[in-house]
Amino acid sequence: MIFFANTLAAIAMIAGSLLNIYFWIVVIATLITWVNPNPMNPIVRALRMLTEPVFYRVRKWLPWTYAAGIDFSPVVVLIAIELLNWGVVKSLAQYAAKLS
Repeated sequence: MIFFANTLAAIAMIAGSLLNIYFWIVVIATLITWVNPNPMNPIVRALRMLTEPVFYRVRKWLPWTYAAGIDFSPVVVLIAIELLNWGVVKSLAQYAAKLS
């Protein structure tokens, strides 16, 4: 049972870390759009490659996220990341702590 608890705790920690990293990737990608970056820059291309598929799905599912020339899909993604972090990851970590 201890092995299962430690495995769940490790999964929760890894998932939380990945969500935090993606949170900051979304923030940086959003801030970069304000300065009109060079689209051929490898960093800009990597950020777009990591964020655009998620933004596209949010825009497709929630068409109101693009209103008055402002794209609110990054805000929706950030809220979803935080909800996952608070709900799923913290619950998984608490469950793992109860098992040990």
